[in-house]
Amino acid sequence: MLSEQGEEHPVLRQMSLDDLPAIIEIEHEAFTLPWTEEAFRNELIMNHFAKYMVLELNGYIVGYAGMWTIMDEAHVTNIAVREAYRGRGLGELLLVRMMEWAMELGMIRMTLEVRVTNELAQSLYRKLGFTGAGVRKAYYSDNNEDALIMWCELPVDGESGNGKEA
Repeated sequence: MLSEQGEEHPVLRQMSLDDLPAIIEIEHEAFTLPWTEEAFRNELIMNHFAKYMVLELNGYIVGYAGMWTIMDEAHVTNIAVREAYRGRGLGELLLVRMMEWAMELGMIRMTLEVRVTNELAQSLYRKLGFTGAGVRKAYYSDNNEDALIMWCELPVDGESGNGKEA
């Protein structure tokens, strides 16, 4: 959506099966080991712990994020923004909304893995309160790169939510 000033206003909403073609395009742009459409389909239909959202600008899906919610912990499975839309703070917007959604669901902490060489992503995660907590050796099968495990404690009161549905 464009405002009267010509600005784009992002819309965050739950991912649906109809979104999968766009999600797969983004997967292939963003990752050397992209998930398959079948993997996402299974997440949306079969995995009751899985929560996924998309980010739209003017009705066009430009990013998405996912997490598993188990007990009181949220595990970020993936987060990606189309290459042409990077550098606009949209990844941060997605992650902040995922954190809010996790709090709404009663989660008290969040974790993720990130390539040890992905300094840009690590910088964003640190900005949002994540800290390194260990390394998974040879986690990425494409090049045997290690993954940095990061954790964040979420506010227990959930007061920072913005009231938007995902």
